[in-house]
Amino acid sequence: RLRVLYTALSSDKVKELPTFKFMMPKPKFKRIILKISGEILGNRAAGEPIFAQSLEKICGEIKAVSDMGVEVGLVVGGGNIFRGLQGTDKGIDRTTGDSMGMLATVINGLALMDRLEKMGAVVRVQSAIPMDKLAEPYIQRRAIRHLERERIVIFVSGTGNPYFSTDTTAALRASEISADIILKATKVDGIYDKDPHKYEDAKRFSELTYMDCLEKRLSVMDSTAFSLCMDNRMPILVFDLQQEQSIRKAVCGESIGTIVR
Repeated sequence: RLRVLYTALSSDKVKELPTFKFMMPKPKFKRIILKISGEILGNRAAGEPIFAQSLEKICGEIKAVSDMGVEVGLVVGGGNIFRGLQGTDKGIDRTTGDSMGMLATVINGLALMDRLEKMGAVVRVQSAIPMDKLAEPYIQRRAIRHLERERIVIFVSGTGNPYFSTDTTAALRASEISADIILKATKVDGIYDKDPHKYEDAKRFSELTYMDCLEKRLSVMDSTAFSLCMDNRMPILVFDLQQEQSIRKAVCGESIGTIVR
């Protein structure tokens, strides 16, 4: 049967067969910024900051979306290794702690790059802090050129400045590269009116406006990142990364998570 199928596909009559393109999902967005937290890469129970199975699953989904023709920019946090705010509890100056957190994002970015390249993807890591032996410097035009050539671009080191979160980095990079949307991957399947882990009657929203989020004081992103998205009319989709093929569903416009626009 395989021989017959191969012969049929190899012949000139293949044009008469139904095209497989109709069987493939069509992306709704051409260029995206995918924001993932560092915690998603780790396994707290096992005490591993970078868990191999989590890394494999996430990279597999990113590679599949890239193969669909979607231009993927990736912003990763560093909370699985070190978070700047944690340093203040240990007597570390906030500026120094944030610098340590930015270096943690570089570690995560290199881990993602390594796994994606082993899957056959072409990847570039761009750092807001110069470190030419590990990553390219962040240059807007170069990043856009990489995306146009179907390379996955991983943005690390945050904005390169303390007091700014990786959420702000995602909002900034999305605006700079003219992304269609920010996909914020979390451990919750959308935005709720209150913490769904604490309250059973928490209500999930399927769609919100920027003003809804401000009036209801919903935790979508930190205020700086959210204001930047609102000013630049950058839509945000918050969804659960732990769901099967969640990134593909988000890119194809399926009903998943909560959209803010």
